[in-house]
Amino acid sequence: MKTYAIVVTYNGSKWVENCFSSLLNSSIPLTILAIDNDSTDITPSLIRDLFPQIEVIETGKNLGFGKANNIGFRRALDENAEYVFLLNQDAWVEKNTIEHLIMTHKTHEEFGVPSPIPYDGTGEQLDRQFKKFYSKPYNLNDFNLNELHEAPFPINFINAAAWLLPLSTIKKTGLFNPIFKQRGEDVNYCHRCLYHNQKIGFVAGTKYYHDRIEALNASYSKKQYANSLRIRLYTTSSNINKNIFWKLKEIYNIIRYYKNEYKLTNTTILNSVFLLLVYIPNILLRNHKHRRYFS
Repeated sequence: MKTYAIVVTYNGSKWVENCFSSLLNSSIPLTILAIDNDSTDITPSLIRDLFPQIEVIETGKNLGFGKANNIGFRRALDENAEYVFLLNQDAWVEKNTIEHLIMTHKTHEEFGVPSPIPYDGTGEQLDRQFKKFYSKPYNLNDFNLNELHEAPFPINFINAAAWLLPLSTIKKTGLFNPIFKQRGEDVNYCHRCLYHNQKIGFVAGTKYYHDRIEALNASYSKKQYANSLRIRLYTTSSNINKNIFWKLKEIYNIIRYYKNEYKLTNTTILNSVFLLLVYIPNILLRNHKHRRYFS
């Protein structure tokens, strides 16, 4: 059974040891690829020095998360790997995490994206965003997240910080949509997985640790909120599971929310809407149900 682990890196030297040592310590053997997005720090050389058995691919420019992962996807497809495991550079796994995910998928192949439970970098608390999103479909106090469950718990989205992707998922759903450079690519991929009847779920009893408390607590600028609005508009417009009337209503609600909540100016909002209109032909073409982004 050939399993690839792909880590996209960018100025992530402070996490290199935790991230890659956890993959090398996995209870199943992994072929590990580090796809570096033109780091300006020592990340590529540090990986080579500490872990010479890991292949480092330097892109020469910042491709973003999705396009960089697509390089690893293509390698895994060429090598007929049975599984691909995506891991953020600021995250690390337990020894049995990937093995348990694979075991779970073997008995529940309808799940195209099984993911472990995310904890924060201290390992003492659940990841804040995980608690925020999944307290709605589930009461997380109702079951023991530390106990390995036979089946994943189905949800509509889980972020791509730690995904197990069986080869069958990639063949049905394809690669990440290159229209998304940073953020939104995992939302779009989940939409397409669901369209192709590939369930998404988290697997209780499996863990990973995501050291992103600084990012979650960072203050956003108006420019970053505008970028967030643009991404929301793109993911909504490209949702292959929804009709045009739902999309228009959702776009209206998103714009109203960003205007009221983040005090974005009319000029900023109109600019985001204009960019959306420019990209709509590309979104519609790429979002045809038979297109899966293999090119």
